[in-house]
Amino acid sequence: MPLEIRTERLWLRRWRPEDLEPFAALNADRAVMEYLTKALSREESNALVARSEAHFDAHGFGLFAVEVVEDESFAGFVGLSIPSFAAHFTPCVEIGWRLAAQHQGCGYATEAARAALGFGFETLGLGEIVSFTVPANTRSRRVMEKLGMSRRAADDFDHPALPEGHPLRRHVLYRLRSSSGRLRDGRIGPDRLRL
Repeated sequence: MPLEIRTERLWLRRWRPEDLEPFAALNADRAVMEYLTKALSREESNALVARSEAHFDAHGFGLFAVEVVEDESFAGFVGLSIPSFAAHFTPCVEIGWRLAAQHQGCGYATEAARAALGFGFETLGLGEIVSFTVPANTRSRRVMEKLGMSRRAADDFDHPALPEGHPLRRHVLYRLRSSSGRLRDGRIGPDRLRL
């Protein structure tokens, strides 16, 4: 399985040591982290990269570092992961992204996410990929809709990692099924989580 994906403008690849500093700056930016529980320290940011690399090693996919081909700048991450919490739609594979402020509004999230979806459906043979965020995160929701993902209000959920009453607890869930319909119920089964 490839460990990198090239698009017209982007390179989705495994993480490198030189990514740690710009990624930490991205994770410390309160505007970028607006819809997450908090900005991350350098140690927390580095730990996220380590977890992503471990996810690649265990499953053959993960959160790719995204590099802009034109100027070789680090833009953030886009990729696939297995959520670590239990909910009515798990086990599953989630697509997610986080881009530095200067790389937002360029269409990079959509471009990279389309490539990651193609990898998930065509290479990994997933039956469905989901994405979720808080209702107020209209930028991410627009990307989900551009990707062809759909939402049913009945699928919305309270994130179990956040306490009752937390302003970010409520999440909207978007889904996209593979056109091949390989898995009858659309979910990735526990036997397929280790690809």
